[in-house]
Amino acid sequence: MKVAREFDLRKVVPLSVDFYARDPRRVARDLLGKVVVRHLGRERMAGRIVEVEAYLGAGDAAAHAAAGLTPRNRVLFGPPGRSYVYFIYGNYYCLNASCLPDGVAGGVLFRALEPLAGLRAMARNRGLAGELTERSKRLLTTGPGRLCEAMKITRARDNDRDMTLPESGIWIGADGYRPAKIAVTRRIGITKAAEHPLRYVIAGNQFVSGAKGRSQ
Repeated sequence: MKVAREFDLRKVVPLSVDFYARDPRRVARDLLGKVVVRHLGRERMAGRIVEVEAYLGAGDAAAHAAAGLTPRNRVLFGPPGRSYVYFIYGNYYCLNASCLPDGVAGGVLFRALEPLAGLRAMARNRGLAGELTERSKRLLTTGPGRLCEAMKITRARDNDRDMTLPESGIWIGADGYRPAKIAVTRRIGITKAAEHPLRYVIAGNQFVSGAKGRSQ
């Protein structure tokens, strides 16, 4: 399997807690272009964030925090910068980051990444065989369930990790990249509060989920 030269993870600087202690809409927009890094044993995997959705807490009917604090959603109530992982449709996991100051619920869902490092490991984790082409790379981390499967993210292992610390095993950092254009749309795959424009994507990026998303 032929892949491009691995991305240099030494260029990535972890984001601070203060980055997340803000309105999820601002955090979501600013997360575009940042890098999710996964350390799992000797495996190192990374992907650039190209698609996210903001969830606003108690006043957002689509948010897990809308019903108030529960054992399942407590991570969303703080501290900021923690991983919130949940299982959906009995099939796959979704990764989120908690936002806003401690005690106030809010979060950002990671919907798609552009794979940068550890592509062989991602393909193996996704059960993909053969040489990776530009087209098949979209199968690695395009979609919230795929990216969690590719990086072996599960609730049991990864819920409530501090994503500002590299030693946590899953963290987010910046490498100086800035998106040329950001598009904002309605959130997808939900039935409640679906009309709100809270989905943020890097316009034109081939790893954004759905053909419509890539053309924006």
